Amino acid sequence: MTPRERVLAVLNRRQPDKVPWFGDLDYLAAAQVFRGQRPANFRSSPEYLDWHRDLGVGFYLQGVYPFAYRFRNMDIREWKEGNDRYREFITPKGRLRECWTWIPQAITEGPTEHLLKSAADLPAYNYIRENTGYEYEYPPGESRFGPLGGIGVSLAYLPKSPFMQLVALDAGIITAVEIMEDAPALFEETMIVAKESHDRAAALTLKCPAEILMIPENLSSEVVGPELFHRYMEPFQVEWAARIKAAGKFSCIHMDGTLRGLLREEFQVGLTFVESITPAPVGDLRVEEWSDFVGPTDTLFWGGIPGSYFTPLVSDAEFDAHVRNTISVMRREPRYVLGIADQIPPDGLESRLRRVTELVEEHGAY
Repeated sequence: MTPRERVLAVLNRRQPDKVPWFGDLDYLAAAQVFRGQRPANFRSSPEYLDWHRDLGVGFYLQGVYPFAYRFRNMDIREWKEGNDRYREFITPKGRLRECWTWIPQAITEGPTEHLLKSAADLPAYNYIRENTGYEYEYPPGESRFGPLGGIGVSLAYLPKSPFMQLVALDAGIITAVEIMEDAPALFEETMIVAKESHDRAAALTLKCPAEILMIPENLSSEVVGPELFHRYMEPFQVEWAARIKAAGKFSCIHMDGTLRGLLREEFQVGLTFVESITPAPVGDLRVEEWSDFVGPTDTLFWGGIPGSYFTPLVSDAEFDAHVRNTISVMRREPRYVLGIADQIPPDGLESRLRRVTELVEEHGAY
């Protein structure tokens, strides 16, 4: 069976010949482009899929948002200063500015100034959300790469839940909690306004031809615990998991941090699978514990190999032992997709990817 046939069998609750093996290689590819080892357009070219075929790694993360933002009734300024990338929203309710800083050593960027700094920024933030429109926009074909053939499945993103939008991008967890405590009524209004906005974008995502739709929460349970999850995230996820299923598509969220605080809760939402699950010793639950920990549920597991295990920091012997053990658990029942949790760092070894493919072929039969 091809990687595509294997993963579709598991997603449809059937047993393929072997455990499906899929990986997010985007960060590694970006690093190779940055170092001049690949052409600038590599990640949007057919050669990117050929790379997955050569490595034997199933492909699924296209990075496609099927909607474009259309900001109305405000001015937006964007500029760069060295490694800093700024964006400023100028609204009748005030100005909000954010900054993302490029980190050459890590070959990535991160927020160094969040859009929201205090409760005083909420009126302007709500104004932005109320005046954000969306237009359907999706690349032609199955994905931005054209037909995927047997190597993969097509995936597109919804927005994050409104609370995770604040936590991961617009405020950070400390500021989000401070705002919640300082201005509870206005914070609740913000959650309502933001959800109405995100719902409009999510509805457009349902129209796209992608087979899998992800709510890209980037969730870790030491940041968001059960109380905040049940209050602010669960309703959004339950609603959209149901609507995705009704549209005939598979649903998932991205959870790449600690697990014990929220994994049970996420497995009761109604998702097809939870993606990028990070096991011990990097995470806080061994692969052997996952099934018993969450209990009876139809939701599937996707993950199992920490991204750091693909670097020279981990010996070949430790890598092999971890992958063999993970495969031995996953081949017991077709409830798992073997995946990278979450991405391979810039110093990742392609030889390790090939080794996983070899080990799946040798030991992955059910």
